[in-house]
Amino acid sequence: MITGGGKLKARHVIHAVGPRMGEGDEDEKLKNATLNSLKLADENGLRSIAFPAISTGIFGYPVERCARIMLEIAADYLKAGSGIEKVTFCLYGSEAKKIFTAALESI
Repeated sequence: MITGGGKLKARHVIHAVGPRMGEGDEDEKLKNATLNSLKLADENGLRSIAFPAISTGIFGYPVERCARIMLEIAADYLKAGSGIEKVTFCLYGSEAKKIFTAALESI
């Protein structure tokens, strides 16, 4: 779902539900949350999108798996042709940044 950004600097907010570890099929659910968010951004003419490391907080999803999946989905989506010009990953802490940087370098 996409809504207005309210008092945020962002004009829009895309609400994505990430998987909880232990509920089953978590990797596929994360892939879908990422892909559907990218598609929704494109459908609404957005040129940039920022993602958190979906589900890696209280939902317990491993940051390493999240980085690999989200970066691969985003890269594949952009390579296929998109109006999105910039994808930013907003991460909490230097360790998450290291993990995402290493995953990005490997794809």
